[in-house]
Amino acid sequence: MAMSEVRKKTPDFSIALSWAKKHGWVAIDKGKLVVVKKPGKIDERDALKGVESGQAVGDKVLRILLGRNLVFKEREDSRKKAMKFIGKEVTTLSPELIKTGMWKKVKLKPYNVGARGEKKYPGKRQPYNRFLMQVREKLVQLGFAEMSGPIIETEFWNFDALFQAQNHPSRDWTQTYTLKKPRTGSLPPKNVVEKVKAAHENGGRTGSTGWGYKWDPAKAAQLMPRAHGTACSARQLSKGVNVPGKYFAIKRCFRPDVIDATHGVEFNQCEGIIIDESMTFDKMLGMLKLFATELAGAEDVRFYPDYYPFTEPSVQLSAKHPELGWIEFAGAGIFRPEMTEPLGVKQPVLAWGLGIDRLAMCKLGISDIRHLFSQDIDWLRRQKVTV
Repeated sequence: MAMSEVRKKTPDFSIALSWAKKHGWVAIDKGKLVVVKKPGKIDERDALKGVESGQAVGDKVLRILLGRNLVFKEREDSRKKAMKFIGKEVTTLSPELIKTGMWKKVKLKPYNVGARGEKKYPGKRQPYNRFLMQVREKLVQLGFAEMSGPIIETEFWNFDALFQAQNHPSRDWTQTYTLKKPRTGSLPPKNVVEKVKAAHENGGRTGSTGWGYKWDPAKAAQLMPRAHGTACSARQLSKGVNVPGKYFAIKRCFRPDVIDATHGVEFNQCEGIIIDESMTFDKMLGMLKLFATELAGAEDVRFYPDYYPFTEPSVQLSAKHPELGWIEFAGAGIFRPEMTEPLGVKQPVLAWGLGIDRLAMCKLGISDIRHLFSQDIDWLRRQKVTV
């Protein structure tokens, strides 16, 4: 019969042709389908009933049933293995019991769902690193833009631009590190340098009398590891800010402190500024309290009057740690005009610096700041995946 005619008369033609050729029933000759031999008729249901009742089945029928996955071969030793467990209590079902159906004739040992299994320790972020990421995410959600700045800074941006006098105690070698090599870096454009110099020497156009000394550009060019995140704020103000605008930075800082449970020679600081005519000092206090309660989980917070060379008024935020008692969390205030005006900003700027390491101590429930960077594998494994 012509192939085209067979195609019309045969449902599922492609499958049927493939099956018939596979078994050698047909051949194709010059566009026609030719019968080579007729297949024997097989009643699958009768054959399966015969297999189930244990009757002998011809090899040809058996091959077809196996090929269609209607039956499977059971090895004699499988039945023998399964027979050993009949009437006995077993803890696990073996393949032999399942295949032979003998599992119906054994007693299954009760499973204790309350028993503890083997502990697994999946890969996860270091707890403090995860906390910093969560703080960064919350600040971005609140509309803060992230500031940047180099880890090796000039004294100009770390001190001079913040209206800290060059003979200020905080610039002594016992209070900050200095870079041995190279010793100096480059200063910003001359117009910025001249305005900062004037603010230090006589107040410039700020209405202040300044510090009243001869400002030295050579000292301002000296390099140092960043001592506080406020250097990033000074750079951002000089670069340009949106009004109103909110900015933050979480940066690594370095100071030669005496290492103890709440101090380290290197630490992270979360720095932020808000430039907004409608922002008031008491609103900033409310925001700082929110940071302590929401981010660190602190229950008791206090504010104290404080002093910083670049803010006025200034305030300190402290929170109560369950083991260490009251510890300083943050310093904040309004940037002095002697700092903001030389950098080109006329609006009031509210600033705060959070000791983010100490916030993490409260949040993670630890009493030693050094433990934030612990390599104690057991402690790291016990930390929750989310906080």
